[in-house]
Amino acid sequence: MYITCLDMEGVLVPEIWIAFAEASGIPELKRTTRDEPDYDKLMNWRLGVLKEHGLGLKEIQDTIATIDPLPGAKEFLDELRNFTQVIILSDTFEQFAQPLMKKLGWPTLFCNTLEVAPDGMITGFKMRCPQSKLTTVRALQSIGYDTIASGDSFNDLGMIQASKAGFLFRSTEQIKADYPQIPAYEEFGDLLAAIRSAMD
Repeated sequence: MYITCLDMEGVLVPEIWIAFAEASGIPELKRTTRDEPDYDKLMNWRLGVLKEHGLGLKEIQDTIATIDPLPGAKEFLDELRNFTQVIILSDTFEQFAQPLMKKLGWPTLFCNTLEVAPDGMITGFKMRCPQSKLTTVRALQSIGYDTIASGDSFNDLGMIQASKAGFLFRSTEQIKADYPQIPAYEEFGDLLAAIRSAMD
């Protein structure tokens, strides 16, 4: 009995913070978990930048409304869900993800939530649990599932390495070089074939 666990940003949809950095003209917001492995540190830094520029949830949601899934992502997900259960494990937030989930056909998403003041300023964030991707994969294994995992960033490595099969997808050259033992793919068709093969 398998469950496939996928990262969201960089795998199925573009990186939200990179899109917002471009839309807002604040290039330093392009930093992601590909650059900073410590997610708490990264998010607190981001919130500081937002506060400094007087930007809140609405401005980010306006950018997200313009984002489409990566080409081929919905078809990949539809095909994958034909033969395995799929959960998207993301360090993003409910307030960001909803319009993207709609465009992907409402797959199951486990993520986190933002703390937002009445004036729309983001004052903090609440993580679902520590090391949420790895913790979730281990919890699924504890109830009898074999997991297959794929992602692109430092914060995906735990769930990839803890799974029966794990794959990097459109990752950085640095991560691929540091973890040569993890198969790495660039195309949805190749990742789909690898997942299918891992279940045989």
